Amino acid sequence: MKLLNIFKTFCNDEDGAVTVDWVVLTAAIVGLGIVVVATVSGGLRNAATTLTNDLGTTMTTAATAADEPAAE
Repeated sequence: MKLLNIFKTFCNDEDGAVTVDWVVLTAAIVGLGIVVVATVSGGLRNAATTLTNDLGTTMTTAATAADEPAAE
């Protein structure tokens, strides 16, 4: 009879179920974060490249204009 009570207690114990819920929730959040980073990184890389190129062109133009003699 004691073994049957231990088995019933084991079946009714839900502490492990909460842990499984948290593990699944955490895995879903991490997965979503990876998807967001993968999606956004391409656009950010393109924006950074465009910004770098535009700044380089602007700085070259400004340096060239500063080197030219002033018109009198």
